[in-house]
Amino acid sequence: MFSDAVKSNIKKYNKQSDKVYENGDIAKGQQLFDSLVKNHLVGSKFDDYSFKCVNSKKVKLSKIKKPVFIITYSSWCLINKGEISALNKLSRNYKDQVQMIVVFWDVKSDMKKIARQFSSKIKVCYANESYRNDASVVANLKHTLGFPTSYFLNSDLEVVDIKRGGIAIPPRTPSKTAMEMNYTVFNERLSSFFEKNQQATQLAATTD
Repeated sequence: MFSDAVKSNIKKYNKQSDKVYENGDIAKGQQLFDSLVKNHLVGSKFDDYSFKCVNSKKVKLSKIKKPVFIITYSSWCLINKGEISALNKLSRNYKDQVQMIVVFWDVKSDMKKIARQFSSKIKVCYANESYRNDASVVANLKHTLGFPTSYFLNSDLEVVDIKRGGIAIPPRTPSKTAMEMNYTVFNERLSSFFEKNQQATQLAATTD
């Protein structure tokens, strides 16, 4: 399971990454994260979480019969300029291929205003330590890999890829340009996700 894989490897990763980031070696820190994902998390089975949605009932991951793209945020952490618009465009372009879920580490009362900015095709959800049933998902996602973090799962809830962070938008960048910059990054990540997912499916078919 994904939660077991994280639990088994996160302490060693944190120790190593804390050291390199203290030395200002951002590139090495990214290499460590990529290694953690590739060698220990990819291929694990994502836990079947149920997320509370702002404008609908709970969404249980196993009920979604297609690949899932989850991205985590918090309302008190400023989202990149143009990022929400880029995600909305992606949700329209890939509505038949993937279910997009945005999870905020917040309580519902802090979510209503920001939720209105997202497309109806994106499930906007929330989780917080103050809710009795959220302890597991908060511990396994928020307090391990941090946020913003993107999780790419196939239709069997197996982890295909994980990416952390967004892109740096220069000050005074026009809104349209910022949206296009964000869209390019997320579109590349989704395209890579679909390609890796297809390769894994083909490999599984040849070994059956």
